[in-house]
Amino acid sequence: MDTGTHVVMGIALGGLSTLDPAVGLDNPTAHAVMLGALIGSQAPDLDTILKLRNNAKYIRNHRGITHSIPAIFLWSILITGMITIFLPESNLLHLYLWTLLAIVLHVFVDIFNAYGTQALRPFTKKWIALGIINTFDPFIFIAHLVGISIWLIGGHPGYTFLGVYLVLIGYYVVRIMMKRNIVHKLHKLLPHIEQVIISPTMRFRKWHIAIMTKTSFHVARSENGEIILLDEFERIPVPQTDIIRAAEKDDNISAFLSFSPVYRWEVDEYTDHYEVRFIDLRYRSKGYYPFVAIVQLDQDLNIVSSYTGWIFSEEKLRKKLELIPE
Repeated sequence: MDTGTHVVMGIALGGLSTLDPAVGLDNPTAHAVMLGALIGSQAPDLDTILKLRNNAKYIRNHRGITHSIPAIFLWSILITGMITIFLPESNLLHLYLWTLLAIVLHVFVDIFNAYGTQALRPFTKKWIALGIINTFDPFIFIAHLVGISIWLIGGHPGYTFLGVYLVLIGYYVVRIMMKRNIVHKLHKLLPHIEQVIISPTMRFRKWHIAIMTKTSFHVARSENGEIILLDEFERIPVPQTDIIRAAEKDDNISAFLSFSPVYRWEVDEYTDHYEVRFIDLRYRSKGYYPFVAIVQLDQDLNIVSSYTGWIFSEEKLRKKLELIPE
């Protein structure tokens, strides 16, 4: 989920914790648990600082080791220890448990996005991405704001957020059923489907869809219960030519390939250089595929320029590459 949603979830858990007799409404443990819930709800996303280095590092590592099973326990121990330095009177066990819950909830809700997490590391590095909830879901965010508002005007925080989370459990069930219905319709519409990747949008009844069959890639969307097929590409395996092998050594290309489950590729030859492009098919927007990886190589197959990330026009992509014009 986005940072704002994780913040309101931290506040909500702090409010929910007041139902715990060891926490209560206004005492050192309650204050400590609120801090633990707020910090714990953000801690796994510390790897966002990798974006300051470059997109390749960010794409390869975001929601990876920081969302893993060992990290969950490490975060909770570190955060609990830090808070008890300043609030030593708080109940250590209950502070730890609520902080741990905040971190677990962070990782758990991220699994429902299309991006996903490597939550089962170190047992597997497989990305778990259920594609049920958008990274920012207005209903989830507003539900938390409603709960916070009720708390501010005098409602009991514990019972308020218990009600909020019961509503949200029902919301998740509805979203799961909606996705299953889309997959069912797709299997009726297209033969020989091998994989369906569905990415929810901020709109409740609109979903991006990428489909792999034995011979082709299909890009579609579901809107108001209707499946709309948009593009079809022949499914051609990436050839292991000298140009491709040279391109795959680039950090931006290898990061893209480690993350994207469905993409097409292009190789273009110009007078003085080659250009290799990989295009993620999950995020079609206004006829454009904005998530790409591209590398330019000279005639001796040395990497001259490369980029991976979100680009919404060819002009901006050329500015990112800078060194060689098309």
